[in-house]
Amino acid sequence: MSIETAGAGPLIIILVMALVTLTTRWGGVWIMSFVPFNHRIKAFIQGMSGSVLVAILAPAALTGDKGAQLALLTTAVVMLVFKRPLIAITAGIVVSAMVRTF
Repeated sequence: MSIETAGAGPLIIILVMALVTLTTRWGGVWIMSFVPFNHRIKAFIQGMSGSVLVAILAPAALTGDKGAQLALLTTAVVMLVFKRPLIAITAGIVVSAMVRTF
């Protein structure tokens, strides 16, 4: 399948992606409305969020440039020290920008 990237092609791609995103998000909420919420389900959901985060960040940590690696390290250290996600993310972005600039 091939979609032209001129004319209405990009709009169609964006609309299909939005539809898939909405369907999966709303579908997940709908399906979970049938699941009894107990301590095992809560532990599973909390474990999944961490594993998804690691799956996203591990390749960047291993194969990323020095800016990405130092940004991840800075974010982790600042998060451990201050326990404030916004401060940690900001520090990581600043470190990444500085490394890539110099």
